Amino acid sequence: MTHAVTSAPTRVSGQAAGPAGAAGEVNGADDGQAGAAASSAAADAVRSDAVAPALTAAYDGLPDAVVVTDAEGVVLVFNAPAAGLTNIDQRAALNRHVTEVLPLVDERGNDWWEASGAGRRLPRVTGQPERRLTFAGPAHDHDFNVTVRYTRDAGRLVQVALCLRDTASRERIERNRSDLVATVAHELRSPLTSVKGFTATLLAKWERFTDEQKKLMLNTVNTDADRVTRLLTELLDVSRIDAGRIQMRKQIADPTAILRRVLAGKIASGAAGADKFVFQQDGELPEMWIDPDKIEQVLHNLVDNALRHGAGTVTVVVRGTETGAEVSVADEGDGVPEANAARVFTKFWRGASRGNGTGLGLYIAKALIEAHGGTITVGRATGGGAEFRFFLPAGAPVFT
Repeated sequence: MTHAVTSAPTRVSGQAAGPAGAAGEVNGADDGQAGAAASSAAADAVRSDAVAPALTAAYDGLPDAVVVTDAEGVVLVFNAPAAGLTNIDQRAALNRHVTEVLPLVDERGNDWWEASGAGRRLPRVTGQPERRLTFAGPAHDHDFNVTVRYTRDAGRLVQVALCLRDTASRERIERNRSDLVATVAHELRSPLTSVKGFTATLLAKWERFTDEQKKLMLNTVNTDADRVTRLLTELLDVSRIDAGRIQMRKQIADPTAILRRVLAGKIASGAAGADKFVFQQDGELPEMWIDPDKIEQVLHNLVDNALRHGAGTVTVVVRGTETGAEVSVADEGDGVPEANAARVFTKFWRGASRGNGTGLGLYIAKALIEAHGGTITVGRATGGGAEFRFFLPAGAPVFT
């Protein structure tokens, strides 16, 4: 059987070429050769068109590093972020094979392009999920998280697109998660051990203890249970902050009354004596539209920080201004070195003392103050210790 085959002119290397074969009859073998020639010509057309200036500019505008090749692996697009990430010149990368421009190897040292050949040949495979590959760069090796997508036409591979991301940000997130797990494990171990030990002792030897001894052990269990509850609350707060899901329930409230309640609670719980605190109020406060629970949490964190890491008297001052309220909490300890001032409000920072605590209190306080539209800073107090100062803007409910 013979077939009549005609072909429209195609572009090869940007120039017009003649028909793939003369109009008329060709045999089956010629038909296969014509199909292969047409496929090759089509790939050349894709290659020449894909590097059009408008297309290149569109890829350069993407935030991620993108490399696009044809079905044979010849680089069609090497955008600006890819050039910056790999330190390879864009123009030098075009029209070269991807293994020459971007030699990637997997964890076993296998060449990525060669190892992924089977997937490219299967019509139903649409790409490869993100995986870590090593780029054998000209200066030194570098790891990238690489995602691959295949473009097919009727099952035939047309293009291969690679998206490269630096592993530094992912490693930082994983490191933070590891720190969080380590912190939780460390902070939970001590109170849970105490709760378990005292509970087991009371159950086994209840009759041997006096009422005073029982009360002391139960108070210890209660204190450690509160510590676990506080830790879990902090972890939930951090997860909401990181996810941007802080819920504010604002109402008209008096920061002075909240502060007095916090200090009274510290004295009643035995955390500090009444002579440990000095309270001052300067001026009248305007009407404040705040979330009282969140502000109480901020004050608890700042006062606890002063009691735990400071020394001497804790001085708390509330000042009213025309635009809001300013609160400062100062101690008479060693203070915060100026070099560490920028790190105080980061997660897990606990200073040189490395005392009790998760290192999350100040991070949470900063996030809650900023959620109110305020600011918080740390400096040196008059008595030489640390002074935390935050400002809350005045406001009122908006009625619609």
